[in-house]
Amino acid sequence: MQIRNLGGSGLRVSAVGLGCNNFGQRTDLETSRKVIHKAIDLGITLFDTADMYSGMGGSETVLGEVLGDRRKDIVLATKFSKPMATDGTKQGASRRYIMSAVEASLKRMKTDYIDLYQQHDFDPLTPMEETLRALDDLVRQGKVLYIGHSNFPAWRIAEAEFIARAMNVSRFVSCQDEYSLVARGIEKDRLPATTEYKLGLLPFFPLASGLLTGKYKRGSAAPDHTRFAKAPALRDRFATPRNQEMVEKLQAFAEQRGHTVLELAFSWLASHPQVSSVIAGATRPEQIEQNVKAIEWKLSAEEMAEIDGITK
Repeated sequence: MQIRNLGGSGLRVSAVGLGCNNFGQRTDLETSRKVIHKAIDLGITLFDTADMYSGMGGSETVLGEVLGDRRKDIVLATKFSKPMATDGTKQGASRRYIMSAVEASLKRMKTDYIDLYQQHDFDPLTPMEETLRALDDLVRQGKVLYIGHSNFPAWRIAEAEFIARAMNVSRFVSCQDEYSLVARGIEKDRLPATTEYKLGLLPFFPLASGLLTGKYKRGSAAPDHTRFAKAPALRDRFATPRNQEMVEKLQAFAEQRGHTVLELAFSWLASHPQVSSVIAGATRPEQIEQNVKAIEWKLSAEEMAEIDGITK
């Protein structure tokens, strides 16, 4: 397993990360246990969850039940700020909410510190100064080791960087954004921002919610028990005519070189210097093995250029 620095920080993470949003939802406790232990056994160290995953707290609870002594072997990342109540009382990035949200996550995950605490979305109601000061206090207390953000527009990324410098507080070291062969929107401004401010990029939906696995065929119904079969909204979002045509070309590109489109999706992301870890979920241990193997393909400059011709 490749190990990389998370952006400009000293935190080291596996080049393949495990997205934990399935735990407590699509996978029960025992299946989750098998996936978690398989991931650790194969060298995955970055485990990424959020307080709101799996019915508000379900994913963190499963991690707390399963990790035990293996907690020390991983980089545990979670998120806050998205709604944790239906009445709007538990969300955002205010000092008051952050201080209660972190305690709730620590309790659910049965740990006394979080390696990477991420703001899940920007909060237009709270000054960035207030959020950063509260997060810095958590770092000083040892409850949080590093901080990151997710879904920030480029101007918010710059704002947070300069405010942190001016206040001399802990700065964000990572960003989590959607990025894949069929979703390259962040290249316009957010990807340059991550480079400028030395943020480690943690791309989510690297397989476009399953579209880049090769299991969906144009003109055919989604196989039973797949995500597209169970979630038509995801199918409609990702399986557009444009994307399906692109995937067919990518599949041909990969097969000509003895690889799968899934391996291409992972290896292409891992080829970007801004990417610290490619986060992907799994519902079976075999999927973990596929994901770990997928980044072994080292793409040449010529191959990257040819992929650009297909996807840009």
